[in-house]
Amino acid sequence: MEGSPVKTREAYVWPEEKAKLRRRAIRLEWATLVAMASVVIVLYFVLGSSQAMRTAWTEDILGLVPAAAYLVAVSFERRGPTERFPFGFYRAVSVAYLVGATATLLVGAYLLADNAIKLVNLEHPTIGLMSIAGYEVWGGWVMMAALLYSILPPVVLGRLKLPVAREIHDKPLMADASMQKADWMTGLGAIVGIAGVGFGLWWADAAAALFISLSVIRDGAGHVGRAIGDLSDRIPHTVDRDAVHPAIKAAREAAADVAGVGKAAVKFREEGHLLTGVVYVEMTEAGNVAERMDQVRRSVEKSDWRLYDISVVPLPRGEI
Repeated sequence: MEGSPVKTREAYVWPEEKAKLRRRAIRLEWATLVAMASVVIVLYFVLGSSQAMRTAWTEDILGLVPAAAYLVAVSFERRGPTERFPFGFYRAVSVAYLVGATATLLVGAYLLADNAIKLVNLEHPTIGLMSIAGYEVWGGWVMMAALLYSILPPVVLGRLKLPVAREIHDKPLMADASMQKADWMTGLGAIVGIAGVGFGLWWADAAAALFISLSVIRDGAGHVGRAIGDLSDRIPHTVDRDAVHPAIKAAREAAADVAGVGKAAVKFREEGHLLTGVVYVEMTEAGNVAERMDQVRRSVEKSDWRLYDISVVPLPRGEI
């Protein structure tokens, strides 16, 4: 028979302060889609034969993927647990993190190979004249102006996303912010490459494109590793410095502070924005075990807003 006779877990209710930040994160991702789409359109019309320009344009297209994946994941996350999915869709955010990180890594690898081949084959880029309002100007100036525009949205949006990502433990948002850092670095690198071509350094364009590709690969590889770790139930880590999450220590101390409890140990995993798992406690006093376990659960869940649906298991003395 489909389904389970056991009641599904209760849907997680975000604290109001954190819910406001979450709504802000969603608005920032919609703004990212609009802003980066405009950048992609502007760069498309001035691509020319520059490899640095094409690499920057490709990365900006790639920059749409994390934001789109995030918005899709959040729409699933809101549904909460169902009979068919009794644990809910909270890990959809972790899946979005992996999707965005993998896209970054794969495209970075492709760009590296493509640009390396062109550099080895000694392909000389040509940047000709463009007609602007009836005047003939060197195309490099137009390209650099477009690249300067492409730098602005990533710089602004990336800085706005970082504090929000830290406050709501949002790794996909943090990955998107770091990718936007790569976006503006890409723009600066492409400007240097085009300027180099203007000075007769034909290899500067491809060299700048290679530098951009390596930056993309580095970011992608780091985030892929962390996303796989989260989905493989690695111990929870922070979103920025990738350190062990402080909620683990806080939960252990909160459990041990309950009357009648001696030692305590925890085993947590990440579910998107949330942390869940098991708390093991040694009982030092006789009494109503069920009531004391409920006290431990409530104390632990109050220790950090991310802790959700915690199970408590009593153990004999000496087991922890």
